Amino acid sequence: MAPVSQYSPPPLATPALTGFAAYKSRLSGAARSAGVREATIQAVVPFLSLNSRVIQLDRAQPGGVNNPNAIPPFAPYRRAHVTSDLIRRGQARYAANYTRLRWIEQRFGVEPQVLMAIYGHETSYGTVTGGFDLLEALATLAYEGRRRPLFEAEFVAALQLLDRGTPRSRLKGSWAGATGYPQFMPSAVLRLATDGDGDGVANIWRSEADGLASIAAYLRDAGWKPNVHWGIPVRVPPTLNRAAIVSKLVAPRCAPVYKRHSQWKTMREWRALGIQPLGRNLPENEMATLIEPDGRDSTAYLLTTNYRAILDYNCSNFYALSVGLLADAIAG
Repeated sequence: MAPVSQYSPPPLATPALTGFAAYKSRLSGAARSAGVREATIQAVVPFLSLNSRVIQLDRAQPGGVNNPNAIPPFAPYRRAHVTSDLIRRGQARYAANYTRLRWIEQRFGVEPQVLMAIYGHETSYGTVTGGFDLLEALATLAYEGRRRPLFEAEFVAALQLLDRGTPRSRLKGSWAGATGYPQFMPSAVLRLATDGDGDGVANIWRSEADGLASIAAYLRDAGWKPNVHWGIPVRVPPTLNRAAIVSKLVAPRCAPVYKRHSQWKTMREWRALGIQPLGRNLPENEMATLIEPDGRDSTAYLLTTNYRAILDYNCSNFYALSVGLLADAIAG
């Protein structure tokens, strides 16, 4: 009998991972480096899928891959975001939460009507908080790569929320990764979620008071100054020399947004240039910058440093202006 051969064929090579499957290994490595528990990583990362709707929505944004369009006019945006319905419901919420809002104002120094306006703008006062799975959306946006460092960091932060005991079922939100009543990104939840109702827990998904207090904590962290209004509408005279007030500053982030702002001047200096408030005023020594969102011959605004705190929440002049105007309408 011939001897039995001792040869056995080599095992088949495991195919190299490619595409999103390979990228998930990168996400796992980033999570481990940040100290996320292995059990959390294994419960989430292997089961992630790309969300084509998230990619579609991201690419449709101004400045996105398929939409390099110029800035549209502000007036239609204002009509869509400072509506009679949002004003009416905001006033009702403001009245119902007045005592709590004043307590939050004493604690953080932020105008309560601004908190209510952001709450209304972001989630229609808690009625539209988003149904996208946060981890899937963030992983998809990170893989797409347009803003990879941002979304990789936010994905890891979302895993850290799981490690802290937040249920996966609670981590729902917008396609861009914002969650809860304040629509915070996960890193902001970790840093700034605040107990506003005194129960010892900061639950921005279930407690309206916690959501409002968390917005106040965010704005204070962004540099909000107590007792300073965000800005005022003004009339610009036809004689204004706009070339003389162009700002030479270059913002370290959101440069196109800040590029639309003029030099900073005191209210007294703006008056000397013929700028006239339309209604509410600012103190004579308050510093402000001018924006004309729809160009000449339309309403312009003088903006204080607190406007920039709103921009930190969402770096869009249209967003920040509509928040300020909605806040003014809510407060009457």
